[in-house]
Amino acid sequence: MPYGTARCDFPKGSAETLFDSVQSLYQLPEDTRVFLCHDYLPETRESYVCETDIQAQKTQNIHIHEGISKAEFAQMRNQRDSGLSMPKLILSSIQINMKAGQFPTPEQNGVSYLKLPLNYFK
Repeated sequence: MPYGTARCDFPKGSAETLFDSVQSLYQLPEDTRVFLCHDYLPETRESYVCETDIQAQKTQNIHIHEGISKAEFAQMRNQRDSGLSMPKLILSSIQINMKAGQFPTPEQNGVSYLKLPLNYFK
């Protein structure tokens, strides 16, 4: 969204890879509609947004816009991410996201479980 970019500090995350991915999107026609997976509603807006276009991103995105280099973006994203706390549902969501939405293999009772370490993270 014009409001920024996703954090990259999760397992297998990379600010450089995100930059390259966005640059490939920026090669699309500027009127290309882009639908997003989620929006965190800030206090400055009254409604959620789920759609944008390439032109808006190139000109209005506060993190990755025309004129910012990969190195500048990566430095900003990595510095910003280092100060963020771990999301509440990160441990469970990573188990699904890293396998592209596939649930863990069912156990003998036929149920798939998400497993969380109890004494590893602070």
